[in-house]
Amino acid sequence: MRIVEERISDVLVEIVNLNRATLSEANNLMVLIQRGINDGYVKIIVDISTCEYIDSSFLGVLVAALKKVANRGGDVKLVGFKPAVQSMFELTRMFRVFETFSDLQKALKSFSNK
Repeated sequence: MRIVEERISDVLVEIVNLNRATLSEANNLMVLIQRGINDGYVKIIVDISTCEYIDSSFLGVLVAALKKVANRGGDVKLVGFKPAVQSMFELTRMFRVFETFSDLQKALKSFSNK
C-alpha cells in the first residue's frame, strides 16, 4: 500500500510511501484522515520522509486536515523532508503552519509533552 496507516495510542499516523505525492494520492490521504477524525483522532502525524515531491493538492489536504483537527483541539505534525519538499515548504511558508520533526518517535513524543 502506498499510504500506510498506524494507530499508536491516541495518535493517527499516516506513512506516505511515495516518491511523488500528487492529486490521486491526496484524495486517498484525505479519505484516511477523515475516517480517523470520524473515529475520534485529533492527533495526526503524516510521515512524508520518502517523498521527493509534493504537489499543491497534497499540501491542500494537509492544510484542510489541520483546520479540521485544530477546531477540535488537535494538531497535524509532519515527519521528514527531502530537500525539494523542504524548499517547497519554505517557499509557501508552510513551515510556519506545521510543526515538523526529523523522525516519527520525536513527533509522537511531542504529543505527550503537551
